[in-house]
Parts: sequence; C-alpha cells; structure tokens
Amino acid sequence: MARPSQSPAQLRGMFGENLRKLSRKYPSISELARQLGINRTQFNRYLSGESFPRPDVLARMCDFFGVDARVLLEPVDDLDTGSTDDPIANPYLRDFVGMATQGVPEEAFPSGFYRFSRRSFLNADVFVVGLLQVRRDGKHTVLRGFETKDAMRLQGLPTDLRAREFRGLVMQQEKGITILAARRNAMTGSFNYLSRAASFQNNYWAGYVTRTVPETENGMRVTRLAYEHLGHDRGVVLAAARSTGFRTESELEPFHRRLLRPDREFS
Repeated sequence: MARPSQSPAQLRGMFGENLRKLSRKYPSISELARQLGINRTQFNRYLSGESFPRPDVLARMCDFFGVDARVLLEPVDDLDTGSTDDPIANPYLRDFVGMATQGVPEEAFPSGFYRFSRRSFLNADVFVVGLLQVRRDGKHTVLRGFETKDAMRLQGLPTDLRAREFRGLVMQQEKGITILAARRNAMTGSFNYLSRAASFQNNYWAGYVTRTVPETENGMRVTRLAYEHLGHDRGVVLAAARSTGFRTESELEPFHRRLLRPDREFS
C-alpha cells in the first residue's frame, strides 16, 4: 500500500522527533554534535524540525545512530533495524551460546556509562582509560565506545570517529559476564571477561581482556581490565571523559589501580 504523501513540514517534523529520540541516549547534545561533526546551531535546527541535513550529513548521522534514511519518513520506534534478531541464530549453537546473549539482568550488568582501564597492549609503561556505554537493545545487551586517539596513533591508525568506534555484545556467564567486541568491519576484536568486584558502591567489575592478533605481533595479547559503572549522570560522565587516553600508573583512579594490580604479572 502506498504511503500517504507528507508535506515538507511534516517530514521535517518527523525527522526532528526521531532525532530527539535518538539523541536521548547521549548525555550532552553539544558533545553529540561535535562527534557527528555538525555545528551545534545547525544541529538544533534538525532537532526542532526546521531543516533537513544534506545527503552526506544524513548518511553520516544514519551510520552513527545505526539506522537508515527512513528516519525521514517513519517513526524511529517503528523502524526494523534487525536489532531484535538473534545474533547467534544457528540452531546448532543456540542452547550453548545463543541463550547467554539474551536477558542479561540489569543487576548483573547495569545499563549506563562505564569508565574502563587496562594496561596498553603496545606500551607496558602506560595504561588506557576510556568510556563506553552499555544499553539494552530488545532482548540483548550491547555496548558502544571509541578507542582513544592515543591508542590509535600508537598503532599508526586513523583517529577519526568512524575508525575509532567499537561495538560489542554482552553475554552472561555463571560467575560473571563476557563481552565480544570489535571495530567496524571486524578490523580488530577483543574478548573480555568480568566479574563483580567488592566495593562500597558495588559498581566495579574486574577481569581481563584479550586482543585478537597473531602471536607474531608485538606487544601483549592479554591484560587485566577494570570497569567502573558511572550511571547516567551527565556531569559525572563528562568529568570522566576528560581523563580518558593514556595514563601513567600514578594517574589511575585509586580503585582502578588496585584492581589492575600493576605490580603483579597476569597469570
């Protein structure tokens, strides 16, 4: 059935409403506009439905939010982006791996922003501190973050937003959680294991991360990992964002340093 025609004003209004819904997941509109490479004033016009983005800007926004150009025509809640499909649908694996990807309880691994830290794989004298976001997407728990520019430069890789982005899938285990994460087109990947660490606010996880590179590559392939749940508070998240990048051992947050145990070899 043909879709009823809509006026330009209606289309702009639909796009603005969709963009506002998509933007709610981010603590700062200014930071979101910066990540998208869009002037804040112009971004406000998109949000209010005053104007449409150019085709190249729309493509960039769709790629960033993981939607398609139908955000101009349909309510974003009605778009079928495949996000509820079982990512491990093969019947041979479903009872062994597939079920672990569904229904991870909030109390086991809450949604929100996390600060993570680990020793650099390529420079053992420094530590990587970064931010990522965990959210529920249908029956699955997913995460999204960006490699630090310092880490990308050390590997001789591009530092633009698209190149640095990684996404992952969270799976529940008997004594913790595992995360499979990769950069776009599976350029690099990692396997993370985390279990909750005893703390006053019960908001830390500790474990290890492995990177998927050949044994002949320089640097480490596994190291300890610490996660700190920051929640959704914009001020807390923005303050944490200012401390991301390469850090020395003395610059680590005290409890992160305690969980990473820099003075002990990983075994």
